[in-house]
Amino acid sequence: MVIFDCNGVLVESEQLATAIVSQEFMRAGFNLTPEVVARYFTGRRPADMFAEVELAAGRKLPPNFAATVTGATLRRFRQELRPTPHAAYALTWLRGPKCVASSSSIDRIRVSLECTDLIRFFEPYLFSAGDVVRGKPSPDLFLHAASRMKVNPRDCIVVEDSTVGVTAGVAAGMSVIGFVGGRHAAGNLSDQLRAAGARMVIADLRALKGAVLELRGW
Repeated sequence: MVIFDCNGVLVESEQLATAIVSQEFMRAGFNLTPEVVARYFTGRRPADMFAEVELAAGRKLPPNFAATVTGATLRRFRQELRPTPHAAYALTWLRGPKCVASSSSIDRIRVSLECTDLIRFFEPYLFSAGDVVRGKPSPDLFLHAASRMKVNPRDCIVVEDSTVGVTAGVAAGMSVIGFVGGRHAAGNLSDQLRAAGARMVIADLRALKGAVLELRGW
């Protein structure tokens, strides 16, 4: 089975999402630029991000902050979100079971895949970190997805674009392919993903089928 992260792998959401959450932080009086958000929180659950910001700042975010960010994100995604280049091609030719396991809420996962016409490849196998106690870099979400899909973790391949995601996949006992083809990918991301435990790194989703077959030993 192949388990896909959503943000930055299937959809070009990372730059858009970090700009949105940074704007809402600024409005609430927390000086977090998009660059800071991306550096410290890429791949993390929003709830974990908000908790860490409150702890570091020594004060609480507004009571409805999470809902405000979610609403702003979904509105912008419906208008502007695009699939990662060649995502549909890769998913069309990739055989076997597959699912999505993302740090985002289930609503954001669904909207992301619906407005990019990718949900047809995964429905109903969408798993959110909101379903587990600990988010990435803990392995809980990937193990949850494997359990729900009735697949041994050792037979799973994870496709991830963040170090926390790769770390989670490795901790789950799965093989991980790092993806560095998103617009948000920094120049040293490939090295970072390999250092976190990615067995292979690709920069184009058209290379995914070959990478999966190689890891499967076919």
